[in-house]
Amino acid sequence: MVPGSPVFERVTSDGIVVHTDPGLRARSGIIVAFSERAGGQSEAPYDSLNLAAHVLDDPVDVDANRAALLRALGIGHLSGALVTAQQTHGQGIALLGRSDEGRGALSSAGLPPVPATDVLLTRERELPLLLLYADCVPVVLVVEHPEPAIAVVHAGWRGALTSLPATSVHAICMQSGCDPAAVRVYIGPHIGSCCYQVDDDLLSQFTGEFGTIAAVGGHLDLGAVVLSSLMSAGVRPEHVASVSECTMDHVDRFFSYRASGATGRHGAVAVITKVG
Repeated sequence: MVPGSPVFERVTSDGIVVHTDPGLRARSGIIVAFSERAGGQSEAPYDSLNLAAHVLDDPVDVDANRAALLRALGIGHLSGALVTAQQTHGQGIALLGRSDEGRGALSSAGLPPVPATDVLLTRERELPLLLLYADCVPVVLVVEHPEPAIAVVHAGWRGALTSLPATSVHAICMQSGCDPAAVRVYIGPHIGSCCYQVDDDLLSQFTGEFGTIAAVGGHLDLGAVVLSSLMSAGVRPEHVASVSECTMDHVDRFFSYRASGATGRHGAVAVITKVG
């Protein structure tokens, strides 16, 4: 393994399960975490660590779940600074500064989330970012040097087809001044090719754009498409770590819209903490 390459550990704290990279945190103070569905207080069908305010869950439970997740990550003091977005399966990328602190942090009050955005990007310290998923591909981009930067990406099939992951790599490199080869990538749990059946027309659009890697036995391999998009932007394969579980295959651990319809959302969280 190349020193500094991304790795995942599945960690449980106070009943909350996350996939994270402790080495990254120890090295640079950057936290990346993908949550599972256990450990919250939401009732079915949102049981139990639902982080989404746009579903018909009790807003009090959603706010409590978000706060509990940040406490489990050791950043509970930053709950009020959390930034979320109105995700639209579009191309919106938001560069966030200190003035964006707390946008969408509370599901029922306070500042509204960042509108029409599927990528949150920042160089600010102690500004935690959260996007939400239930089958789509969660991607977190990390730059450690010369100055830290993070981006959280929501890549559904629309975003993947239009190469939103590659666009996000270019955006973080532009803001941080780094080469794409220096970007570390963390890919969270998402629907696998084992379960992602789509119509022939959509599948042909993907194979036309990305080649045969997009299709496995007539199913769409969204993870392979996202990886291909990242590689096209200059990301190195050894700088990518991925959670391999399929969300639709593991509804006991993850939320899956395809499997359940009405359901909650797990999250991708990233934050640059203060070091020293």
